[in-house]
Amino acid sequence: MVGTYVLRRLVAAIAVMAMVGIFIFLLLRLVPGDAAAMIAGTNATPQMVADIREQLGLNEPLSIQLAYWAMGIFSGNLGNSIFAGLPVLTLVSQRLEPTISLSILTMIVSVTAGVSFGIFAAWRAGGFVDRMLTAFSTLGYSVPVFVVGYFLTYSFAMKFRWLPVQGYVPIDRGLGPWFVHLILPTVALSLSYVAFIARITRASMLEVLSEDYMRTAAAKGASTYAVLFHYALKNAGAPILTAIGLSFAWLIGGVVITETVFNLPGIGRLVVDAINNRDYPVIQGVLILVSGLYVLINLAVDLAYRLIDPRIRY
Repeated sequence: MVGTYVLRRLVAAIAVMAMVGIFIFLLLRLVPGDAAAMIAGTNATPQMVADIREQLGLNEPLSIQLAYWAMGIFSGNLGNSIFAGLPVLTLVSQRLEPTISLSILTMIVSVTAGVSFGIFAAWRAGGFVDRMLTAFSTLGYSVPVFVVGYFLTYSFAMKFRWLPVQGYVPIDRGLGPWFVHLILPTVALSLSYVAFIARITRASMLEVLSEDYMRTAAAKGASTYAVLFHYALKNAGAPILTAIGLSFAWLIGGVVITETVFNLPGIGRLVVDAINNRDYPVIQGVLILVSGLYVLINLAVDLAYRLIDPRIRY
């Protein structure tokens, strides 16, 4: 049963990826701007621009360009960057470490803090702590990432000089410098996800804690820890898992903004530079990889539902 479900989801994922690929390809061609003219420079003649378009294959019909690109994807080739001249996969691998580091730290902080805050707020529902956490969740979910990033940079990097302003240190140069350079980006990026996960956790926990079997467990002498974590959290896990999965998906857009604010040389900066340069292969390749990751995350979340709640059937 599970194998059939996974197979159906994979087939559906392939169809979704095909539609996403076509949409990305056509959308980039409709955006104003000419990559050949940007490569040639401001002093280029029309003939030079035409020659560059010929070399890049940009003068071919869109259907031909799409067919070549699709065949390259199936063969594991996402194309070469127009400006760098390197394969897209090579450029992505060079920028992968900062993005993965920021994403992993952000999700660790978001899940740990968000679930903890939500459980505590549900346990003290209606009290002062609950109201404070609710206000924090509303504020954190409403303030844009770049506003938080600039505030943290001014406060902790420029005014107090406690942390670096921007930049990234690879982990092989030392765990301490690597972590210090990621503190501000992680806090800025995780604030909204902490708020979102905390709100979902609180609502789900409140619903479960109001059930009769929870009051029965408490009446039989179960400890507060057992009631909250062994019984309530386990039964409230599905909505919380959904919130974590959505946070993973939204993290992709947040990374682009955060890497730009803190000047991290990750995939987000790579995409921003590619958009400014109209580097079609890089934009297409990164978006396809991100879309595939998004589909895999959704599939993993669906499969994880069964692990936390055996009552769920596919």
